[in-house]
Amino acid sequence: MLWSDPENEPPKELRDMEAMLRRAGVLLALAMVLAMFVLGLH
Repeated sequence: MLWSDPENEPPKELRDMEAMLRRAGVLLALAMVLAMFVLGLH
């Protein structure tokens, strides 16, 4: 958040990017767990 911003509401692009990054992080975590599970079966 920039100090010069008068409102505390981030712009829509920033919120969309944060939501996308959060989804990507969740997907990445699930993929890592799945990969560990598959590697553990071998």
